[in-house]
Amino acid sequence: MTHIAKPKFHHPSLPKNKLGLTHRDYEGVVSTLCAGCGHDSVSAAIIDACFRSDIEAHRIAKVSGIGCSSKTTNYFLRQAHGFNSVHGRMPSVATGANLANNSLTYIGVSGDGDTASIGLGQFCHAIRRRLNMVYIVENNGTYGLTKGQFSATNDRNSKGRTGKENPYPAIDLCSLAVQLGAGFVGRGFSGDKEQLVPLIQAALKYRGFALIDVISPCVTFNNHAASTKSFDYVRDHNDVMDRLDIVPHREEITAEYEEGSTVDVTLHDGSQVTLSKIAKDYDPTDAESVLPMLHAERNGGAIATGLLYIDPEEQDLHELMHTSVTPLNSHTHDLLCPGNETLAGINAAHR
Repeated sequence: MTHIAKPKFHHPSLPKNKLGLTHRDYEGVVSTLCAGCGHDSVSAAIIDACFRSDIEAHRIAKVSGIGCSSKTTNYFLRQAHGFNSVHGRMPSVATGANLANNSLTYIGVSGDGDTASIGLGQFCHAIRRRLNMVYIVENNGTYGLTKGQFSATNDRNSKGRTGKENPYPAIDLCSLAVQLGAGFVGRGFSGDKEQLVPLIQAALKYRGFALIDVISPCVTFNNHAASTKSFDYVRDHNDVMDRLDIVPHREEITAEYEEGSTVDVTLHDGSQVTLSKIAKDYDPTDAESVLPMLHAERNGGAIATGLLYIDPEEQDLHELMHTSVTPLNSHTHDLLCPGNETLAGINAAHR
């Protein structure tokens, strides 16, 4: 595959963040996806979120599997670490990398096929282990690289381009993530950057497993009138549960909110997620209310978006395993390989 690099020159007056970097410094190569693909909007949102969060690209590791969605890691953060794994195995690669170096921020980009079909088991165990990463699913309900077959997240009775209905119920990744104990669960729409960017920012700040299920329509195979994953359908049926803003640690709150009640959730580093609750009786910190809400929204033909659930007290994999605070790749050989006597003592403790 040929990759086309973007020109290095840019306007000298482009806005810069606190690191002195512009949006261009967070970009990747030129996208080869179909014109109008929702995935490109997600890439743009990731770029914007990292720019606004003042994150250095070389402090990020981006991982992916196989599919149109998994190609997108090449279209943002060209100076970040990256690994494109085999189909459905991205969580294993992310787990190994995270255990070796817990000082990096991990962003996984996957698709509905890569996650909800061949990679479903790995997805479930990454959540169960509380892997500290941002897991973004670019969800279009179809296999775009293999001519548009229905994926496991496509809604029952949603029709393909030829008029054939999908007979199977959809796997709701957000409901599954809540059931498995994910501490941060959100859903966005690639066509709503105002909501998606702060959602990604909040996920980047969260310590633990953070899922963002992004409805990202496939303009080639699943954007027709009978599809429930089309741009028009999602715009017409998008039920926004909250408007979100991320307030960095020790910075003044400058956001303005619509009328209605608000709730502040403090994250592990002192940053705050401020939610303006559009659904007045919805509490995103109450796990027991999330699943009935998602079920009711789905049965009513609506798509609930926003920060659906957050647990500010979540522990990540390293806390659960009591691993070294220092990344394993920074330890000396003598500490990592202490010798036969130490190994014999460890083995004896498990007899």
